[in-house]
Amino acid sequence: MKKLPLVALAAAFALVSSCKNNNQENAEPDTPNADMITEDNMMQEATPAVKKITTMLSAKSGSDVTGEVVFIEENGEVVMTTNITGLTPGMHAIHLHETADCSADDGTSSGGHWNPTGQKHGKWGDEAGYHKGDIGNLEADEQGNASLTFRTNEWCIGCGDPAKDIIGKAVIVHQGVDDFKTQPTGDAGARVSCAGVIE
Repeated sequence: MKKLPLVALAAAFALVSSCKNNNQENAEPDTPNADMITEDNMMQEATPAVKKITTMLSAKSGSDVTGEVVFIEENGEVVMTTNITGLTPGMHAIHLHETADCSADDGTSSGGHWNPTGQKHGKWGDEAGYHKGDIGNLEADEQGNASLTFRTNEWCIGCGDPAKDIIGKAVIVHQGVDDFKTQPTGDAGARVSCAGVIE
């Protein structure tokens, strides 16, 4: 007599479990990791893209100065890396000029120093003022090779801010040294190499 209710109870439990499983099988499947996908997409949108421009220096003013300039923007900072050959040993000024036009044989088609904030010429970071194009000097070895890495958060690549955007500017390497005093160019001499910064 006691076995019958136990058997009935077991059968009822099995029936309920079977219905529950059937309901789960017939239900719409959940999208796997839906929350994770959404978070990943948001992370990708929040992470700024790395921007990169590579431009080649061409010889000017009868020189043999050539090379490569690479600009990389990441996390609100632009890093400029240069590798230059054909210089005379010693120090040479390097600046950003206002126009990405290297068509003139002497490089003068690139205009003056890039100076969107109307400051006087000076050493980068000087409280008395400096141009946004006043990078400074680099040193060539006995073989005429020079390299420089310059980084700043005062530039951007294609952001559209006229006081920061380096697109449309030119890189100019000079024959002489920037003295950081003489206005408006630092008495750096002839323009011996030029590269346009074009996106």
